[in-house]
Amino acid sequence: MAGCAPRRDEPRPRPLPEPAPAEPAREAFVQAIAGSTLALEMVPVPAGAVRMADPSDPTSSREVAVGAVWISRTEIPWPVYDAFVYGLDEPAGAAADALARPSKPYISMDRGFGHDGYPAISMSLAAAQSFCAWLSAKTGRSYRLPSEAEWQHACELGNAGAAALGERAWFRENSGGTTHAVATRLPDALGLFDLAGNAAEWCASADGKGVLRGGSFLDPAGEVGCAARELPTPAWNASDPQFPKSRWWLADAPFAGFRVVCER
Repeated sequence: MAGCAPRRDEPRPRPLPEPAPAEPAREAFVQAIAGSTLALEMVPVPAGAVRMADPSDPTSSREVAVGAVWISRTEIPWPVYDAFVYGLDEPAGAAADALARPSKPYISMDRGFGHDGYPAISMSLAAAQSFCAWLSAKTGRSYRLPSEAEWQHACELGNAGAAALGERAWFRENSGGTTHAVATRLPDALGLFDLAGNAAEWCASADGKGVLRGGSFLDPAGEVGCAARELPTPAWNASDPQFPKSRWWLADAPFAGFRVVCER
């Protein structure tokens, strides 16, 4: 009876490759901001891929790979943004640092909606990017605005199994025409608050001009969510030059806010 051993002329099976080591589990962390009692909670978003519409051809799309990052659990609130704008993180009498900071507005840019705990709004793309540079310098970590693909990937993951939009977003039909304090609706499946609605969020676009994602408290429910996308226009800063009209503030965009990502 023939045995089971291979004949000499038969190729021997190659050993199976060793499995790749699993990526260490990423956990949320709290980013303290030196010189203050302020902090941001950062939530991990795993690597993946997302299908993005081609801005130059709305009828086509492409798959974009997305690396793992951490993203702030909420939109950047006014107290944290104020520390950046007014240098509240610096001790009295400290020498001026080399970071570019926004010009001081002539009026309260919260538009009377609410300040402590509310999302910072009305800043330009340049101001949001400068905040990221400030936060990176303060913490020694690499903070920046999310790319469109990163933001959309997080949004789509968060939508899976999340509560209905009306329970986790502020939009025209339930906002009363104002922003609301962050984290006052239900979180999505990733534990993120207000990714859709409340303030629309600055993201880095491929052309470098920036884009707002997610929709805002002024948009109807049908225009709020992962597909919501709005390009900046001159109309966002068209009125009263005493705001002042500048590269830092948008006089006519009370819906523009942002959150940050970290590569750690």
